[in-house]
Amino acid sequence: MGEGAVALPKLEVEGFVFPPVVRPPGSSKTLFLGGAGVRGLEIGGRFITFTAIGVYLEDEAIRSLSGKWRGKTADELAASVDFFRDIVAGSFEKFTRVTMVLPLTGQQYSEKVSENCVAAWKAAGIYTEAEGMAIEKFKEAFKAETYGPGSSILFTHSPSGALTIASSEDGSMPEAGRVVIENKALCGAILESIIGEHGVSPAAKRSLAVRLSELLKESQDGEEKVGNPVPVRA
Repeated sequence: MGEGAVALPKLEVEGFVFPPVVRPPGSSKTLFLGGAGVRGLEIGGRFITFTAIGVYLEDEAIRSLSGKWRGKTADELAASVDFFRDIVAGSFEKFTRVTMVLPLTGQQYSEKVSENCVAAWKAAGIYTEAEGMAIEKFKEAFKAETYGPGSSILFTHSPSGALTIASSEDGSMPEAGRVVIENKALCGAILESIIGEHGVSPAAKRSLAVRLSELLKESQDGEEKVGNPVPVRA
């Protein structure tokens, strides 16, 4: 797909704007905004929002997903574990922006994510020394970080399995990452933890399902998708 072939409207989540397209840290490609939503928890009868999360996809995602998922409704996609697995495992670049609504230390963030990843890998019988080393690098990358409201953690997920980690204080997009971890299991697990079967952001999952169902419905053959923008409602 050519650069800029897909452009969906921007989204605003908790006052934070997720632009329609971005060039992620460490990437030469422009990705479109697949969906965005909050992560939060019911605490004492109130829903407390911790982060706003946006998920961006390479244009190739539409071609990759079209054969299996074209024509499905947003409700069908939202209810399908396999649909989100196909996004996570797809041979196209993904980018995740996690913007803080409430302050969080890097250590708090990395410990929780690491714990979930290791538990999932052990349950699936795929936890090896390589994954253990990747987790240690992941935790080290966040050890000295502190994130105030409005600052973001940025993940570029390469199809090769490289996870590029960066951060932003003000919504800007750095050209390069701080750390690159070469581990396919970790690269996928970070996105899986957000939009997978037990993903922490049902709102982001729903947003992806709604917006991608429209894109897939509007898409024609591969050549048309390469050359023409696809108008889609937010």
